[in-house]
Amino acid sequence: MHAAPMNKLFLKNTAFAVLLLVAAVALTQLAGRYPARWDMTQNAANSLEPGSVEVLKLLPGEVRLTVYAAGQDARLGDMRKLIRDFVALYQRYKPDIKLIFIDPVKQPEEARKVNIRANGEMLVEHAGRTEHLTTLSEQALTGALLRLAHRKNQLLMYLGGHGERSLEGAANHDLGEYGKRLQQSGYRLSPLSLALAQDVPSNASMLIVTHPQIDLLPGEMDKLLRYVAGGGNLLWLIDAEPLRGLERLAEKLGLLLTPGIVVDPAAEEMRVPVNWALGAGYPPHPVTRNFNLITVFPSVRAIGWEENRGWQHARLVDVAQRGWVSSRPAQDKPLFDKNHDVPGPITIALALQREVNGREQRIVVAGSGSFLANAYSGNGGNIDLGVNMVNWLCDEEKLISIQPRAVKDGAITLSKTRLAIISGGFLLVLPALMALAGGWLWWRRRR
Repeated sequence: MHAAPMNKLFLKNTAFAVLLLVAAVALTQLAGRYPARWDMTQNAANSLEPGSVEVLKLLPGEVRLTVYAAGQDARLGDMRKLIRDFVALYQRYKPDIKLIFIDPVKQPEEARKVNIRANGEMLVEHAGRTEHLTTLSEQALTGALLRLAHRKNQLLMYLGGHGERSLEGAANHDLGEYGKRLQQSGYRLSPLSLALAQDVPSNASMLIVTHPQIDLLPGEMDKLLRYVAGGGNLLWLIDAEPLRGLERLAEKLGLLLTPGIVVDPAAEEMRVPVNWALGAGYPPHPVTRNFNLITVFPSVRAIGWEENRGWQHARLVDVAQRGWVSSRPAQDKPLFDKNHDVPGPITIALALQREVNGREQRIVVAGSGSFLANAYSGNGGNIDLGVNMVNWLCDEEKLISIQPRAVKDGAITLSKTRLAIISGGFLLVLPALMALAGGWLWWRRRR
């Protein structure tokens, strides 16, 4: 009597089960062919930074990662699993990254061949070039890949012999941290004494000039001007001090250097020293493309220029929209003097271009060497802006600055009221709703 409805119900259930199975198989096939992932973590901890993804695009062919690690570490536990999970983030974007593990305890000769010194050390290989890594982080691995992508191995020379800031020095006024970042990007650094060298070497990709503490000799200036006249690329970091022999270079480039330092009320509002200027908005240029980090410039001077000197000029950094250039020493509460001060906005970094001997010459002039000094380079995006300047000067615009991931605070602080509401919801309301839903289903089936 009830056989027909029962058979009908059975057929419905069977058809539903078959369709569900077919849908599951189809979704599995689609997922294998068109994989998609969503990183829902607060700090995107399971994804690479866009800069890292761009670096992977610069590496055609296989990348080989050989890790010399024992199975277990007393402090970290299963090191191989940690490394495998970390490298999987890169393999998601570049499947031809090959990961190999070698146990330095069981195969000491293999580790000795490539000079492995620590458990967990990684050898990164691409196109016959290698890099060693002893730190496992996105910034470290992406930096190594960036150096491997940077094939030109360009030589950067920096002027010395007059008390200039050293790119390999550790003093607060030196540029050692900046120099390290340039080396991490694949550049070679070398000091240059124009008193000893016949000229700036022809194999130098560019010359970095920081502010001298004693005057350059006329013969040294002749060599420097000859380098610029011949089309040499230059990064000149000018402090708000006497030029000490570099006046001829400023004249050659058609620069107008207003005496005094920039006063920026925006910096004072941020409770930083009154002699700092903040860079936040940047005119469009390859150096500042997609660059949105705040930069700070201590005791910075204004950079002006004369038009029609054969150069194309482009502003890189403008500051002090509500500020001015003050010729007086910095005060706790600086005031604008319309009779002596120059109102903002103020350009403090400038890019120059021209054609010389059939090639493009590039020069960047910045009104502060301090912004890249060891004492200040860690502020905001100072070093990153400095690296971008060098990348542009060396025609390496594809090379990008990799930012360390900002660590967000994962702690949740709740008031007593909110904690009581959440606790009540989980302990009382949610069970009550589930009980009501179950009772309703039971009652419906009984009907």
